Amino acid sequence: MQSPTRRALLSATLGGAALTLTACSDGAPSPRKAATPDPDVVLRRRAAEATTALIAAYDAALTAHPALAARLHPLRAQLLQHRTAFSTTPPTPPTTAPPTSPPTPAATLTALAAAERRTADTRITALPTASPELARLLASVAAAGAVHALLLAQP
Repeated sequence: MQSPTRRALLSATLGGAALTLTACSDGAPSPRKAATPDPDVVLRRRAAEATTALIAAYDAALTAHPALAARLHPLRAQLLQHRTAFSTTPPTPPTTAPPTSPPTPAATLTALAAAERRTADTRITALPTASPELARLLASVAAAGAVHALLLAQP
């Protein structure tokens, strides 16, 4: 008697497995697992929210210290462009109380520079989990934030 070939054994095994799998079904639809969101969508949303928070800090600074307008308006305008680049939907108004600005212009500039640095650091930290396209955007905006921090720190 001739021994079975590997092909015959493989076919028999796969056929048996298919029958076993179909026999285990009770006909009820299987519950769906919650879809995991695209990591880039989450990163974009977080980046847009962080940029919105920076814009709010600039707005508070401009309200408290109008003499800083010439210095802050160009940086704020860039933040608006950054938010547009990250956003996939129109920005939503913040749900938290608006930030307050420190009492002096110098302290305000220091606080804004620190916020820019923190936000830039957060964007750099997100690079390994981002797609190449989003990673380039995050890196570019983080570099801009670092420059903002330097400009705000200048006397």
